[in-house]
Amino acid sequence: MEKQPLPTDDDNIGTLEPEINGYAGEESQQGFPEPAARAGWNSKIEYFLAQVGFSVGLGNVWRFPYLCHQNGGGAFLFLYVLLMLVVGIPLFFLELAAGQAIRQGSIGVWKYISPKLAGIGYSSCVVCFFVALYYNVILAWSLFYLGNSFQYPLPWEHCPTLGNVTVKECKKSSPTSYFWYRQALDITDSIDETGSFNPYITCCLLAAWTIVCLGMFKGIKSSVKVMYFSSIFPYVVLFCFLVRGLLLDGALEGISYMFYPKLEIWADVQVWRQAATQVFFALGLGFGSIIAYSSYNPKNNNCHRDAFTVSAINFFTSVLATLVVFAVLGFHAKGKVVECVASNVKELTEQLRMGYVDTNMLPGFNYSDPSSVAIEDYSAWFKQYGNKVPGNLTECDLEKEMQKGVEGTGLAFIAFTEAMSLLPASPFWSALFFLMLLNLGLSTMFGTMEGILAPLTDRFKTLANNKIKLTIFSCIIGFLIGLLFTQRCGNYFVMMFDDYSATLPLIIVVVFETFSVSWLYGADRFLDDIEAMLGWRPSVIYKYLWKYICLLAMLGLLGATIIRMFITRPTYMAWNQEKASEEHLEYPGWALAVLAILIIFAMMPVPVALIHAVLQDRLQQTQRETEIGQYSIVNTDDRCETLMTDMSELGQRSGAAASSS
Repeated sequence: MEKQPLPTDDDNIGTLEPEINGYAGEESQQGFPEPAARAGWNSKIEYFLAQVGFSVGLGNVWRFPYLCHQNGGGAFLFLYVLLMLVVGIPLFFLELAAGQAIRQGSIGVWKYISPKLAGIGYSSCVVCFFVALYYNVILAWSLFYLGNSFQYPLPWEHCPTLGNVTVKECKKSSPTSYFWYRQALDITDSIDETGSFNPYITCCLLAAWTIVCLGMFKGIKSSVKVMYFSSIFPYVVLFCFLVRGLLLDGALEGISYMFYPKLEIWADVQVWRQAATQVFFALGLGFGSIIAYSSYNPKNNNCHRDAFTVSAINFFTSVLATLVVFAVLGFHAKGKVVECVASNVKELTEQLRMGYVDTNMLPGFNYSDPSSVAIEDYSAWFKQYGNKVPGNLTECDLEKEMQKGVEGTGLAFIAFTEAMSLLPASPFWSALFFLMLLNLGLSTMFGTMEGILAPLTDRFKTLANNKIKLTIFSCIIGFLIGLLFTQRCGNYFVMMFDDYSATLPLIIVVVFETFSVSWLYGADRFLDDIEAMLGWRPSVIYKYLWKYICLLAMLGLLGATIIRMFITRPTYMAWNQEKASEEHLEYPGWALAVLAILIIFAMMPVPVALIHAVLQDRLQQTQRETEIGQYSIVNTDDRCETLMTDMSELGQRSGAAASSS
């Protein structure tokens, strides 16, 4: 049977769903009606704010700069852009077009493609829920720091004292590290030590979920009003930080180290994996939020242009954040290196005075004035004679200094926080920074929650009629389960969820999405449907990108991720209170079991929905065969008649019987 095109605005939403021959011999399934009063965007700007707000999140500020610096600078940027063009944007376009054409959330879209694939949408909802649980904890941390920013001096500028003695843990580490690990988190030494609940973080988590609930109270109509501020404000802050950062001493050094190309990284498979993963998460593929937001668009919206525009804004934001981060970190690192050089020159001066240094190794700079010694002059002398001089002289390397604590929470709550404390009017810059983090996280949380609520309300009429109650209930459940992350060991669970609860399931979800559209539904059919929507046909190159390049790339990413998980035992970064330093620890056995359960639970809907659809097909087939058997016994003739019996022959026999009577 010929497959029918995707639904149009003129289609009767109460009719049965058309047949989808994704599998050989599959029968048509009864569809479900689209919500009668489905909401829509009031303007294109609202849609852009929502879509950009969701895709641009905390990862753009603290994950992308780290990856760019660690993996070749400019070379990584080129690799990232390449993967964005050949994999990211085509898949982003696919999700936009599917949501806009079918006008449903993720569950409805993939159920329309084939009832056997409905589990893809449910898996997206589960992953969104996992992400929402720990993502809102990061907002709680931002609220905590925001509240502590309105005091001078900032509480993380100096180590606290007990009497006249500086706290040992702070003295061994730094004021910012001590404030983060001890005063904010009050963290345990390992994930095995649970500890009590942190009352401050618990209250901040309650506040974060309350803000999300109020923002989502009336769906996109209320959340988009918040997004007018939460999506635009971060850009204002980033530009302010960029201007201020470029005026700092050391900013240009930081940016130059950032973008210095290291072409040899292209031969490293792990760099390709990290770049592909960053593209994947930067655009928010697989969450279902892209589909949900685009489903509120009019049918003639140019989703092809939207895919390129949103992706370009996302990339621009990542580069802008990278410039800001490394301008400020360059200033911070140069200050540390200048202190290091001055300290070493003082020690060198003492060694010279004691006669421990050969006169042939005397430096060419003015070592009598340590503060005037240039970093380059000291580095050149140290490379030649440093190992030959007695004492504890160190290298004082600017790049190594910049590499300290530049990923994830270490960047936002330790390194960047310490750098801001050195700026004039530090409370102002601190409040601005954490308010920016809060707004970045909020706009992403709105999209994540929409990826949960929209598919469920589209699929279940009862939930659609009680959407406000569903929103409130979801937020309450999110807060209660989120209490897990407010324990003293909660940060370790945040890292666990961040690293493992979403990555593998989402990659598998996108693999199924790409396969179902390009092979089961048919790439040519999908392009036909897009042509019917837009009035013009996208390039045929998308057909080959979806069917081969994107699918193979996602399968390669899936394989690399699985291999890495099995080759390297999962570890987490722990804080040792006695040593006052970070250390990598392996997850205990029970934690590995939790990791496995998270991944299995997220992926379970896919096979469950497949099995359910297959059993339902067989049940319907059995019922039809039973009905056929019942209708076949129509007289006492010895002949076995079926639905295939010639109707004219039956008519002749009936006429003969009537005449004889």
